[in-house]
Amino acid sequence: MEAPEHAVGPAGETKLDLPVRPTVPVTLTVYEDPRSPQSRAFAQRYATTFSHLLASGRLQINYRLVTQSDKQYGGSGAQEAAAAAACAQDQGRFTPFMDQVWQHQPAPTDDALKDRNLLSDLAKKAGKINQDAFRLCVDRGQRKGWVAKSQSDFASAGLGEAPVVQINGRPLPGPTTQLTPGKLTSLVTEEAQHVAAAATP
Repeated sequence: MEAPEHAVGPAGETKLDLPVRPTVPVTLTVYEDPRSPQSRAFAQRYATTFSHLLASGRLQINYRLVTQSDKQYGGSGAQEAAAAAACAQDQGRFTPFMDQVWQHQPAPTDDALKDRNLLSDLAKKAGKINQDAFRLCVDRGQRKGWVAKSQSDFASAGLGEAPVVQINGRPLPGPTTQLTPGKLTSLVTEEAQHVAAAATP
């Protein structure tokens, strides 16, 4: 999947957004929790679909990593992994890093993702990540503010449990039960046509 570009918004918070292009009519906002098996299953199932949709030019993706599993199971693994993913994104390597998180995700009751040595190993496996810069970012907690804001926004919106998918700001029902890759592709196509029609004088 194409990696989202790094952008810094107001107050310097990290935003994991693909670049906004006027020609891209559809935005998916995807909320995932690094410790959530449901998020892992969703991310792995839809990786190819997302890649194809991104390549079509009809879609951009905003990723939001949330940490509700830390509250559910105790510990800080989701927070540490999410902050590390944002540090990887500073080098344009969000997707390859998260691919490694999903592949090596421990059981949700195991707080192994809080181990910064493990996170460094995952960054090495992701490739093309400067380890010194990555470790400095992780050790200093430079992206924990973005993680906290992402979780706070998610909780205040009452979106339920991750994963959650929004299409142009509207939540799609049942991303792990009702949605399929084919249905998502159709929804993106329909939304792109709707946006194009609305923009026509």
